[in-house]
Formats: sequence, C-alpha cells, structure tokens
Amino acid sequence: MAQSLQRALDEVQQAPFVVDVLRSGDRLAAAAVGADGPEAVRLLASVVQDPDELTAVAAVHALARVFDDGADAVLTELLSHPRPFLREHASWALQRRLPRIDAIGRLVGVVVAGGFPGVLAQRTLGQWGDCAPEQVALAVEGALAGASGPSVRGRLVETLGLVPGPLADRALLAHATDPAEHPAARSAAVAALGDRPYDAAAEAVVRDLGTAEGDLGDVARLAAIDLGLGLDVVEHGQPATGLTVAQLFLHADIDRDISRAGAGDNGGVATLLVRLGDALAAQPGVDRVLTLSRGTARDALDALAPADGHLLTPVPLLAEATSAPQAWPSRIAAERGIRRVLRTHRADVLHLRMAEVGSLAAAEVARELGIPVVFTLAPDPHAVVHALDMTGGLHRGNFGTEDEREHYWFRARLVQRLAEDAAHVVLFPRPELQHDMRELLGLDVAGQPGRFTVVPEGIDLGISAAAAAELERAGAAGPALAELDALVAALPEHRRRLPLVISVGRLHRVKGMATLVEAWAGDAELAERCNLLVVGGDLADPSQDEREQLDRIAEVLARFPGAGDGLLMPGHRPNDVVAVWLAAAREGRAGGIGPAGVYVCSSLKEEFGLALLEALASGLVVVGPAAGGPATYIDDGVTGVLVDTRRPDEVARAIKEAFDLATAPDQADRMSRARERIEADFTVQAMADRLSTIYAGAVRTAARS
Repeated sequence: MAQSLQRALDEVQQAPFVVDVLRSGDRLAAAAVGADGPEAVRLLASVVQDPDELTAVAAVHALARVFDDGADAVLTELLSHPRPFLREHASWALQRRLPRIDAIGRLVGVVVAGGFPGVLAQRTLGQWGDCAPEQVALAVEGALAGASGPSVRGRLVETLGLVPGPLADRALLAHATDPAEHPAARSAAVAALGDRPYDAAAEAVVRDLGTAEGDLGDVARLAAIDLGLGLDVVEHGQPATGLTVAQLFLHADIDRDISRAGAGDNGGVATLLVRLGDALAAQPGVDRVLTLSRGTARDALDALAPADGHLLTPVPLLAEATSAPQAWPSRIAAERGIRRVLRTHRADVLHLRMAEVGSLAAAEVARELGIPVVFTLAPDPHAVVHALDMTGGLHRGNFGTEDEREHYWFRARLVQRLAEDAAHVVLFPRPELQHDMRELLGLDVAGQPGRFTVVPEGIDLGISAAAAAELERAGAAGPALAELDALVAALPEHRRRLPLVISVGRLHRVKGMATLVEAWAGDAELAERCNLLVVGGDLADPSQDEREQLDRIAEVLARFPGAGDGLLMPGHRPNDVVAVWLAAAREGRAGGIGPAGVYVCSSLKEEFGLALLEALASGLVVVGPAAGGPATYIDDGVTGVLVDTRRPDEVARAIKEAFDLATAPDQADRMSRARERIEADFTVQAMADRLSTIYAGAVRTAARS
C-alpha cells in the first residue's frame, strides 16, 4: 500500500501539465485511503511544505482520506499555516473528517476572515454541526461576542443558521429581534429562521418583522414564504400542463433590454439566457421559463407571482454585487433563494452552466427537491488552466497562490460532480471534441453516448436584421449611430475615415482585451491602417478584473503612445447598440469610418463565442481563437482567421489577413454563405428546439426512476 501511495505521489510530482494534476490528484487521494496511516501521514505532510504548491494542494486533499488521527492533527494545524492557500484547502479537506474540538475554533476563525476560505470553513462547520451542534454553536457565539464588523457578524450569524438544535435556535431569535444588531446580521438571522423546523417563537418573529418596511421587512416576508406562511404574498396558480424550465446565472444584472451587457460578469451568458428564455417559452410543451439572476429581496418578492412565459426571477444574495470569483460567500443566500423560486414555480427541470456559486447552490437544491439537472459541460477551468500553463502564467510554483483567486481546484471538482450527477450533459461543438474531453477532463464521451448531446449556442438574427435596417434608413441617424459618429468625430483628423477593428466583451484577462490592444498598438503598420474599438467594461466603477485589464492597456499605451489616438473605449453597451455598431463597421460611415472593418475575439479560450457569431451574421470578417468552439463555424482563410490568441504578434498578423479577406472581390459572396450557415445551424430558435427535447427526456427519465 505504501508503494501504491508513493507511485501516485510520483505521478502528481512528475505530471507534465498542471491540468494533468487535476486528475492525478484524485488518484493520489484514492491511494491514500488504503495506505498505512502513520506512514501516509508522514509522507503527505512532508510534501505539503514543499515549494511545489500544486503537489502541496493535492497532498492536503489526500490527507483527508487517510484513516489515522494523525491526519486530523496535520489538517488542523494547517488551518493556522502562514500560506493562505494551505489554510483554504485544509478548511475544505476537513469536511471529510469527523468533528475535532480543537479545529472548530480555528474554522470559525477562518469564517471570520471571510472570502473563499471562509465559505469552505462554513461548509465544514455546517456539516460538523449535525454531529456536534452545541460545540459549533458555542464557538460561533463566542466569536460573535468579539466581532464588530457588519460583514463578519453577518457571516457568523449565517453560520449559526446552518447548525441545528435549541442553542442555535435561541441565538438566531436573539439576533433577529435585537434592534442594536447590525442590519446585515439581523437579515441573516431572519433569513435563517425561514429554513429551520417549525417553531412558534420563530413564526411570531417572522410575522412581526414581515410587517416592517425596508430590507429587513422584505427578508422577513421571504422567510415567511419559506416557512409556508406567505400565502398572502404568493398565491400558487393551477399546475402547468407543459414544462417549467429553470436556468440561471447569478452573477449578472439581467433585464429584458440586456442593458448591462459587457459590464462586470454580464457577458455572453447573460445575453444568451434572455434570448434563449424567450425562444424556449415559445416552444411547444414549455409553459414557463425561469431565468434566475441576482437581485434585491423586494425584486424577488415581486417575481414570485404566478405567470407563464419567460419570467426573470431574481435571487437576493443579501450582499453587494461582485464578480463570480468573489461571489462564493453568497452560497447560503443563493441556495435559499433558488430553493424558493424552484418550489414556488414548481420547476420540472434545471439547466446549469459553468462552475460557480450559483451552480453549486442550485445543484444542492435540485438534489433536495428531486429536480433533474441538465448540465452544459465545458472544459472550464481546465482549458484556462492549460492555456495559462502554456504561457507560463500558471505553474507548480504559483498554483496555490493563483488558486486563491480563481479557485481552479474547487471548480474542477465541481464540474466533475455536476457532470456525474446530471440527468443529461450538453456539450459545445469542438473540432476535436472527444479528444479534448478526454485530455482535459478525463471524460470518455464515446463510452456513454446516450448521456451527451452536442448543442451549438445560437443568436437572434432579428437583432442583426434590425441593425442593418437602421443603417440603411435615410435621414438622421438613430441614437446608436449618432453615438458612434460622435466617438469617431473626437478622433484626430488623420485617424478619421479609417476602418474599424471592433471587439466586444468583458474586460477580463480570459477575454484578452489587453492582448488585443498590445497586438494592434505594437504593430505600427496595423495601428496606422485602422482604429480599434473595444466595447465592454464598467469604466465608471470598474471591478477588480476590469481594473487589471485597464491597467494593462494603460501600460501598452505608455509603450506605444502614438497608438492611443486611434483607440476607442466607450465601455459596455446594450446588445442592440452593439449590433448597429457591427453593421457600421462593415459598411462604414461617410466622413467618419472606412468600410470593410473586421471583428476580433482575442480570448484565451472561447467555448463557443456568441459575439463572434453576431459579427459573422452582420457580414464582418472575424478573427477568433483556434482553440475551442469558434473553429467549428469560422472557415479559416474564407470567412475569418483562426489564431493562437496567446501571442500578440500572431493576433496582429491575423488582423492583417482578415483585412485582406474583407477587401477581396468575392467578400460579399463568402459572407453571404456564412450567414446562410448561421441561419441553418446557429440561431437561438434552433438551440431552443434542441434543448426542449433534452429537457423533456430528462423529465421522463426522472419520472421512471
């Protein structure tokens, strides 16, 4: 057994790529189960201290599988380790162990510190609370006695809500009714009361607070619904005859107009869910589509009224909006809000995408309520990990540190679990689909063909048609064109009448906007040939990810100051405005924009690329990443150029080639064929038709089991 563990450890230490360890780490953990306890603890504890942060992470999780008290002692000590990533992974690994008294207080300390480690520690304490409710509740209450910050108090009260028993009950009632308590902690206590077994005192408190105005009153009214007391707020309609389909992305501010597209995490998924929800609601056999995203408690109350069609159903996270990597502390609130929506509207099937807190919370709720899940599986974070490994941005020596920010190890495990538990798995088209799934995720798609279906994403061609019509209308320009004309008019005279390179998307390093600016600005010939229009980002109040890209762009312009005269960065714009700007980049604007512009997606990875499809539909020649989905619909050298987007010089070369294609004599015919292909295969209506069949099958399968 010792030899087996050593072989597994050697495999982890010698794996050529970081992504390989995401799988070999599981084999190390499996080998630890049957190894000699004390010897396994000594071996794994020794490598935890190595500079090889990747192996250290794998060793922490292997320790959690060793049958020996020594493993508990090592993991408990790691909760106080000076390396933050080891504290984080120890907090997670201890979920597999029985409660340990000397670890409870340290875990509470991790919760106090907050962030993603606090989420993992909170999950462990919630699990341990089933076995040791008094010890956990007392430790949390002790921390509350010395905690003063509102966010800390809110987290601790929320943790109390995970602990069963009378001690936690009394504490929650006290915090809920204490007018001197901070509103964040009071709201957490009231929300937690809605999740607990029936108690007359809790009911009285919830009813009383539910008469109040403001946020606390809204939270109390939601808690009343959770307790089954909210019939005055929600009246259930008649059971639907068709399916009720739920889909979600909690990190977006989703509205009907998709007005926040391109800001923060409001990327292609947010746009897709609005268009797809409308298309699904029009499908035969689908009565209702629920699109869950973040919102206020007041919005959540308003959205619980029964209705058919496509409903936008907010989930109150009881915290300020933040990016996906920072949103994990909203897990408890997300789970509670998702449960409420799925119960109230009687969801039949749930579609999950991506490994983020919404999917984590929703999967737990679906398991609890017996709702079948359809999961869109992408090699994410695996593809990003591999791309960063290839560029040198991620390696053994910095994996733990980078994992603190992006949570690669956790997200990879979440993807694996979601795929295993799903009733059906949807895949994006990829040129080497089976190979990529096997190499990046260790998944044999061919071995279970009945569980997997390839479904391309789709766009609403009506948006492109409306944009083209606006461009052709005589008379004064509409607001979208007027704004674009004003942007170009502000350029120096020598920069006017040049064609545009346009890119649309979030300001995030995975989207490669800074790389695109570097490719354009760093090639003098290219920078003189065209202007660059980057659409995306909240420039007035940038997130941490947006600020990082803006700083990188500023560094590029400092190196190439002349190029700054031709860079346009208006920030994010609604989808219909972007469509008009794409059409203008193709046709040009008299006196301002030259014709035959090109569209560039410089993402490190792109699972499919809706913005690329929209650009193709508008008639633009496109540049896209050679890896991932774009290669399935970009005809390289004909309708666009596929490129290694990790290299700015290659991106610059591809843009020049795209301009040559855009000005070739047969360009109109080639782009017409591209549009015909989109009409046949890549519309949102075709996507809805395929998915509705999958949903119906998942529901039938669940009913038989």
